[in-house]
Amino acid sequence: MGENRGGFQLGTVGALSLSVVSSVSIVICNKALISTLGFQFATTLTSWHLLVTFCSLHVALKMKLFEHKPFERKAVLGFGILNGISIGLLNLSLGFNSVGFYQMTKLAIIPCTVFLETVFFKKQFSRSIQSSLAVLLIGVGIATVTDLQLNALGSFLSFLAVITTCVAQIMTNTIQKKFKVSSTQLLYQSSPYQAATLLISGPFLDKLLTNQNVFTFNYTTQVLTFIIISCLIAVSVNFSTFLVIGKTSPVTYQVLGHLKTCLVLAFGYILLHDPFSWRNILGILIALVGMILYSYYCTRETQKKASEPAPLSQVKGDESDPLINLESGGKGST
Repeated sequence: MGENRGGFQLGTVGALSLSVVSSVSIVICNKALISTLGFQFATTLTSWHLLVTFCSLHVALKMKLFEHKPFERKAVLGFGILNGISIGLLNLSLGFNSVGFYQMTKLAIIPCTVFLETVFFKKQFSRSIQSSLAVLLIGVGIATVTDLQLNALGSFLSFLAVITTCVAQIMTNTIQKKFKVSSTQLLYQSSPYQAATLLISGPFLDKLLTNQNVFTFNYTTQVLTFIIISCLIAVSVNFSTFLVIGKTSPVTYQVLGHLKTCLVLAFGYILLHDPFSWRNILGILIALVGMILYSYYCTRETQKKASEPAPLSQVKGDESDPLINLESGGKGST
């Protein structure tokens, strides 16, 4: 049991590290693609990311690097379409709101996820966890939120984006445990539906937001090179997203997301000489304190649970409880 828990912890650290490195890398690549080369079709680009991810996983399946495990088609279809819709709504939210309000939308995902998991899944979050999340959100808010220009349509789109994103991330964790599938197996089966949703809606949404047509854009060799690099990095991003949520929780994934935001801000200041102020520095430092506290309290509570006497069902080897499988590394592992 100790070896399993140690392996689970090592796998979790690896998943978190992969998520951070790949996400920061794709932000840098996409920033060059969008800001420097003028390719502003974010939703369509995301659909290509998912299509390449599916093709890569299909090759991996043929090479027998993982086992295909079919499960309830309705669950996969609903999950894939919902994920695609949430991505489209987030892009629309950014298009119809100020950058500051969009950052507030992203901050709202954590408390919304906590609320949904508490109400519908009866998950308990201690006062310590709640306090550390509050510190984190305050820090990220100080570092990233600037103007807060409100409008009715933008606010409604942001509300829908938050709800769909929270539900999709909770489903990622729940489906892996319920159907006993790994992150790779879930991503392989759901990515075609996500890609199809965005391939159909992407050109329309991008036209609405940019007044440009993705099909008439001038695809130079440099643009195509950056698109290919972005798609290849996206394979790692998509895989690590499912891996992190499967091994931890949707809330932890959101905390990790804010760490990435702080790293991107710092990277932009140090290497790209982006505008930076003492407010940004203060916000990042406060956010880091919140992340450290969150990690500390999560680790302490996990160790406390591990030291408690095992329930009778666990002693008998009952694997119907998702928490048992999660702690032993039986779920969300590849």
